Amino acid sequence: MSSLCKDRPPVARTRTEAALLPVPGHVLGPVLVPVLVPVLVMLALGLWGLDRDGMWRDEAVTFEVAHRSVPQIWRLLHGVDAVHGLYYLVMHTVLAGWAAFARPGEVVLRLPSVLGAAATAGLVAALGVRLCRPRVGLWAGLLYAVTPMAGHYAQEGRSYALVSAGVAGSTLLLVRAVRGGGWWPYGVVVAVTCVLHEFAVLALLAHACSLALARVRGRVWRAWGCAVGSVAVVLLPVVVVSQGQAAQVAWLGVPDLGAAGRLLEGFAGAPGVLLVPYLVLAGVGMGVGVRGNPRGELTLGGVALPLVVVPPLVLLAVSQVRPFYDDRYVLYALAGVPLLVACGADRVARAMGRLGAGGHSAPARTPLLGVLAIGLVLVSRLPVLEADRSADRRPDNLAAVSRVAGREMRPGDPLLFLPAFGRRAALTYPEHFRRARDVALSVPAPVDGSLYGREVGADELRRRLGRLDRVWVVAQTYALRPGWSSRNPVERLKRTVMDEEFVPRTEFTQKGSTLRLYVRRS
Repeated sequence: MSSLCKDRPPVARTRTEAALLPVPGHVLGPVLVPVLVPVLVMLALGLWGLDRDGMWRDEAVTFEVAHRSVPQIWRLLHGVDAVHGLYYLVMHTVLAGWAAFARPGEVVLRLPSVLGAAATAGLVAALGVRLCRPRVGLWAGLLYAVTPMAGHYAQEGRSYALVSAGVAGSTLLLVRAVRGGGWWPYGVVVAVTCVLHEFAVLALLAHACSLALARVRGRVWRAWGCAVGSVAVVLLPVVVVSQGQAAQVAWLGVPDLGAAGRLLEGFAGAPGVLLVPYLVLAGVGMGVGVRGNPRGELTLGGVALPLVVVPPLVLLAVSQVRPFYDDRYVLYALAGVPLLVACGADRVARAMGRLGAGGHSAPARTPLLGVLAIGLVLVSRLPVLEADRSADRRPDNLAAVSRVAGREMRPGDPLLFLPAFGRRAALTYPEHFRRARDVALSVPAPVDGSLYGREVGADELRRRLGRLDRVWVVAQTYALRPGWSSRNPVERLKRTVMDEEFVPRTEFTQKGSTLRLYVRRS
């Protein structure tokens, strides 16, 4: 435990001695319990309702790519999605390993994220214990676990929960290194995390701010700089390749103040009036150790505040010029919020305890009261958490439209995807599309080294459609609206031929996707 919370006497040891001394047996319990309890709570919440009976489009990409061979994944990364390359390789290993026992599905796809979120909750708790005291760690870890935003990405088959665990782990290792531990574990964890998702590099700016607030000496800056330099060498190839794939995030717009407000509500997990007490406690926690701490000592406020503020603020600012912002890209910054709130709650509890006890310390039941308060917070958030476990809370549900396609299409029926990335439904749930004939496909996605495969040119597609009397179309619902157009000539041709030469006969709409049967005009 640390002596960095105010009102606690300093420990008469050097930082190096404190970092290397073993934890006494009588202290091990009070240290482990605050860490393990949040891990178990986050694990339980993550496993609750993990099978939503359908993957949405981003998860579908993970699932389909992870099923490819390593050479096929490597080829894909040269053309698209290099930013997720390491994650795809990890998931390839997970799905391949599970396939030895049973067919992997969406639950297996999401399990690494559940484990990543559970690890993050434990690491947040460990930071609270290390930088303040056990009850602060316990409260912070539990607050993280019951935050709906953390629970949402714990159940996503994407890399963001794992990235959060990596950033939380590297932050804990930063504290250890500054106190005299080695720097190489910090550098390794940061490098792996940044390769998982390159926007995790913004956490290094937060760590630099923490070191500046602690007024560390030159030798610490030099050691940290060496670690960062190693990370840069590892990350540079990923950055170079991904810059050529910027079209993957072309759909992002310039974020406004509303985006910042939504991120704040997501971090707090408390919209509207309920946001006020959360922010008040966080404000109280910000003041602990940000100023007035001994030179070279990292404090809870000095670590948590930059982690919360710096990565989102930098990404929001950069996105005013070149849009890169999405709240999931800075999910890892959430870890700092429960630390500040728990620290603020601890400070308030100690002040109230001293008042109630005539100037003496707070009673021993305070940690339990804090846990009960967090339990009430969890109860208030249960409707949100329960609703989030529905497939309807995602942008689309590829399983739903795939089941309808499997039920309605006859063997040999021609099938068209509008736009081409609608093919992800067939790639994710191929058993529902085996009887259909993909009339536009030229080269399958795994062979082509692309996400959705290569389609024939406009002239060849017109010839193929000209021989058909009926065709099923799996379309994004917006692509069927009047006035929709595309820059891609093949996509424009699909819509033109359907409008001019065919008429719709039957239609099924499922959460953002539409299956429509067209028959040739008589």
